[in-house]
Amino acid sequence: MPGTSGVTTEMTSATVADVDVPSGRADAASRPAAGAPVATRYRPRHPLDLRATLAPLGRGPGDPTTSWDATGLWRAFRTPGGPATLRLEQRGDEVDARAWGPGAAHAIAAVPALLGAQDTADPLDDRGHPVLRRSLHRNPGLRLGRTGRILESLLPAIIEQRVTSTEAFRAWAALVRRHGEPAPGPHTPERMRVVPAPQAWRAIPSWQWHRAGVDPRRSRVALEAVRRAAALERLPAGGAEARRALQSIPGIGVWTAAEAVQRSHGDPDAVSVGDYNLCGFVGHALVGHAVDDAGMLELLEPWAGQRHRVVRMLLASGLRVERHGPRATIQDHRRH
Repeated sequence: MPGTSGVTTEMTSATVADVDVPSGRADAASRPAAGAPVATRYRPRHPLDLRATLAPLGRGPGDPTTSWDATGLWRAFRTPGGPATLRLEQRGDEVDARAWGPGAAHAIAAVPALLGAQDTADPLDDRGHPVLRRSLHRNPGLRLGRTGRILESLLPAIIEQRVTSTEAFRAWAALVRRHGEPAPGPHTPERMRVVPAPQAWRAIPSWQWHRAGVDPRRSRVALEAVRRAAALERLPAGGAEARRALQSIPGIGVWTAAEAVQRSHGDPDAVSVGDYNLCGFVGHALVGHAVDDAGMLELLEPWAGQRHRVVRMLLASGLRVERHGPRATIQDHRRH
């Protein structure tokens, strides 16, 4: 799994050196004093829109791991070195990054990959597709970043299976708030939490999954993923291979694998087949009318290898599609 992107971390108090990384440039991280953050400044060689690039990471407005404010992003997560809180602020063409906690050095080293330094592709062919053309023009800074952490992306995707976003976001927030740990750092928003460690997920009793609104089928799949946590973090670096490996786990299908690998690997071709509204939206954006999943894949075939990138661009286009289908019913599994 990609992580460092060639960025080195200096733990001395005064040394800050430029280090070239793919598609960008970052200062080597520095820790000026005990307890202070590890910090770097990332200078991408491509346009970068911080919010557009990292928007998919948060799971709803109440996600305890993610907090946006007027000047940037707070994000809490686990690294091989331990928990970390990452603060990102875009200043013109540069991004200032600071991190706290035992995993701070790992978090800083992964900033270029997170912000799309490894996202390289030929320009998309937008001929005959005005919605795509407009979005490409308006969103030159939308990159496909990669977190390098599969379990972090997989568990919320499992919780989101076959329920409304409202239900899934509520369940994810409840579990992380109760079983995660406070995000490190002196200025971190108080509500923020680091996702539970695998052993903490395993210790959650069945009634607490139920109380959070996660039915037994999804909780079993989530716990099986947790059981395989170490193996999951060694998945192939290629998105297609990682998706195939994930789908070998009972209860994880095409949609769940795609949702996870889009975030962990920055997979440009992972299409969320089976999404309740996506196929209709893609149909309207490309041909002016709704299609089913098979029709969506047929429409996206000319961009094979870059289909998820096309979908992200279409979603960022500002197109609004009126929905005529029945609303999905919100089920409260907590009272069953």
